[in-house]
Amino acid sequence: MKNDYDSLNEGTRSRLTAKRRKTNLILNSLIIIVVLLIGIVSFNIFFSNDEGAADQNEAAAEKENAGASQGKKADSKEAEKKDENEASGKNADEESESDEAAEETKEDEEVADPIVTEGGSDANVKQTIENPEWKPVGTTQSGEHNTVFDQNAVDWQEMILAYSYATGIDKNNMTVWWNENGGAPNTAVGTISEKGNDQTFRVTIEWAEGEGWKPVKVEELIQNDKR
Repeated sequence: MKNDYDSLNEGTRSRLTAKRRKTNLILNSLIIIVVLLIGIVSFNIFFSNDEGAADQNEAAAEKENAGASQGKKADSKEAEKKDENEASGKNADEESESDEAAEETKEDEEVADPIVTEGGSDANVKQTIENPEWKPVGTTQSGEHNTVFDQNAVDWQEMILAYSYATGIDKNNMTVWWNENGGAPNTAVGTISEKGNDQTFRVTIEWAEGEGWKPVKVEELIQNDKR
């Protein structure tokens, strides 16, 4: 009987041992599976975070580049607009200067556009020059005017200025051949030429009260009749 009982116990222990081993194997397998699942989940979470961060960084970089590009475009447009404004202002200034110069030239042309006719008051006159734009040359004299044909008088010197103004001959390079009364009070006639030049002019002037002597006409002579 003892041997049968011992055999039964050993069989029972063997079954229990086998069952525990099977249970342990299942538990170990489950643990391994759980660990693997945890690892896979952790990897996915970590990888997703990395990709999200990379995407965010890439998006931020693209946004920054786009902002920089827009800033450059804005700066470029602003610079172009500034250049256009400067060019426009420069062109406007040049046009204004050109208009002013043209206006001055026009005024000069109007002042310097004399009326020239053939002949004159006698047979020795080649041509007569008159200009309605001639102005009095100014004066330092005051009070009642008296025509004075004296080379040392102020009145004489102002006559010479009027002759120079009418003919364009510098008073310091002028030969005065004759200076006399023009046939009426406050008038004078001078025969002049440029030094070293045979071209001779007879200039008629008249006194403008408070303004000085004013040219009336210039006659270019065929020959100097006062030499």
